[in-house]
Amino acid sequence: MFEDKTLNCKDCGSDFVFTASEQQFYADKGFANEPGRCPECRAARKAANRGGNSYGRERRQMYDAVCSACGKETQVPFQPRGDKPVYCRDCYKPRNNW
Repeated sequence: MFEDKTLNCKDCGSDFVFTASEQQFYADKGFANEPGRCPECRAARKAANRGGNSYGRERRQMYDAVCSACGKETQVPFQPRGDKPVYCRDCYKPRNNW
């Protein structure tokens, strides 16, 4: 049903093959348009949109703290205020069935 097609990348201008299996995947997902970028440019664009990390968001700022349970130095993703206990990963797990 599908045959390999040669397409031209709108970013780098190089030709790339839009394979029959990729076309089948696009059809199964309901995508109406063919890809406009080669796999390398798609990957570069995706990485740039994610901020360069694999989670799709910027890295959180981490703050230094001392675990209230064991006294070990740790880092947490929030600014400790001193009015609530702060736990390291090892002490936090059993408290929250994590």
